[in-house]
Amino acid sequence: MNQKLLKLENLLRFHMIYRQLHGLDQRRILAQWKHGFSSASPGWAAQPHAWPWQTDVFLGTALSQYRFLVTKKEKRPWKPQLSSTKSKKEVAVWIGMTVEELARAMEKDVDFVYEGLLNTAVDIDSLEARSRLDEVWIKEVIKKAGMKLKWSKLKQDKVRENRDAVRSLSAFWGKVPIVLAINKCDKAKADPEKVKKDLLAYDVVCEDYGGEVQAVHVSALTGENLMSLAEATITLAEMLELKADPSGPVEGTVIESFTDKGRGPVTTAIIQRGTLRKGSILVAGKSWAKVRLMFDENGKTVHEAYPSMPVGIIGWRDLPSAGDEIIEVESEARAREVIDWRKFEQEQEKSKDDLKIIEEKRKEHQEAYQKVREKYGTLLWKERAFIKYLERKEQKHLRPKEKAKRDSNVLPVIIKGDVDGSVEAILDIIDTYDASHECELELVHFGVGDISENDINFAETFDGIIYGFNVNVSNIIQQSAAKKGVKIKLHKIIYRLIEDLQGELSNRMPSTVEEHPVGEASVLATFSVTEGKRKIPVAGCRVQKGQLEKQKKFKLMRNGHVIWKGSLTSLKHHKDDISVIKTGMECGLSLDEEKIEFKVGDEIVCYEEKEVLAKTSWDPGF
Repeated sequence: MNQKLLKLENLLRFHMIYRQLHGLDQRRILAQWKHGFSSASPGWAAQPHAWPWQTDVFLGTALSQYRFLVTKKEKRPWKPQLSSTKSKKEVAVWIGMTVEELARAMEKDVDFVYEGLLNTAVDIDSLEARSRLDEVWIKEVIKKAGMKLKWSKLKQDKVRENRDAVRSLSAFWGKVPIVLAINKCDKAKADPEKVKKDLLAYDVVCEDYGGEVQAVHVSALTGENLMSLAEATITLAEMLELKADPSGPVEGTVIESFTDKGRGPVTTAIIQRGTLRKGSILVAGKSWAKVRLMFDENGKTVHEAYPSMPVGIIGWRDLPSAGDEIIEVESEARAREVIDWRKFEQEQEKSKDDLKIIEEKRKEHQEAYQKVREKYGTLLWKERAFIKYLERKEQKHLRPKEKAKRDSNVLPVIIKGDVDGSVEAILDIIDTYDASHECELELVHFGVGDISENDINFAETFDGIIYGFNVNVSNIIQQSAAKKGVKIKLHKIIYRLIEDLQGELSNRMPSTVEEHPVGEASVLATFSVTEGKRKIPVAGCRVQKGQLEKQKKFKLMRNGHVIWKGSLTSLKHHKDDISVIKTGMECGLSLDEEKIEFKVGDEIVCYEEKEVLAKTSWDPGF
């Protein structure tokens, strides 16, 4: 850097010296012009000797000063040059960073990160504060902010102690006895033997194949053999002398859950261990309860619930899901601790899944970028720019068509039900959907409870329909749905809901056009007429069935094959133009295609096209 500055000073100083010498030379010429070119002139005689001497003195002085300054500068101790711009701020980042975490690391707000991602491939509308960012996107934001990026190790949250609540180990000792129930045996295509054979791969050997597992063929629809299943279960329990322990912390399983207007979240549960009493603190899934009230299968209030007893429980803070394990804990603080731990675990699992998705997307971006580089690698920049312009222009025209096609071939749905069992039954039926080639069925969201504003927002975002089973919709929600153009369809019978869903799927499918004959005529003779310089083929016909209407569409049939479709240019009865020719009447007609030649025996068919709505091929089984 010092050498460059010295060179620059050199140039500046010599330039100054040059200008001063040039000034002396100009003054010499001016003096010469004033005094003339006479050698006798004393003024002129002195000038040739004076100006070179002055120049030498000036040059010597300038160079001496220059050497002094350079020497003085070299003797100074070296100091680092201060940059005219501030040093870039260093931001520590890691893979899998969220929008919120990146904003915090940059000491900016979340909107600043969104602005940094404008004009990129990122779908900003789908980003949330907790959305994880790809490595490329993190770099882009840091670069636009004028900051320096520093990769740190993958963020490690403080290791948390496992504070979950689990069942007693004595539930798990030994080998668990099995009674096999094979459902839907009422169906014509049911094959229970195939089910038994398939279970052999999982070491489940039925009695028919020399094992110890009882297999009962049942039908939940008709109730067939349900009593036999109960008897088989009781018999096995008696043989193994299985007994529940009524002491110790309560353990059970949620059978059903729903929201009651007057009582809030309610669960139906089976107690498997311990004795449940009013005031007990329970956890199930990611919700907890302090038992306020219990009732039996008849709705009668009970004060205690023993093992094998079904009981309704009121007092839940949130609604657990069917199948969740119920465990009693010692206090409300402990219950909150368990729920916090389970939510933390769920977030960790989601983070791992998000990282996998991010890594896959990153690889896709890299591969796509590499392909683009290979595609344009050998082209000049002008050629690349022109080709990209053509591609953008083509995509601009295609996108609306592609969007319309997608919108018409996709049906997003939101399912809300009164209880878990209802929702599960509907989802089981939706799982049988096998007509995605006709119309794609997207399950956007499902849940238990009345239709909420969140459901409306989901439906608006995905342009979907909300189906509710035995649920309510408040006036405010109905108004919000109407304002946002969201359809809400309520049903109290499942198969009616599915029929409605079939209808919506059919409406999303492209309709078909069918031809309906109006009349038929046979060609009896052929001739041509001259119009100007043109010869137009004409067919002499007799109407055999129905009538010919000039305004409708026609087709010419020969030996059972269609050789022309279109409209008539003329239809005459004798010499009169006419619009309708009825059965038994003769006529002359010409087509809008002059190259088609008639032959005796051809058939002329008058028809109309009718649009027929398509129907989905999905058969849910009822």
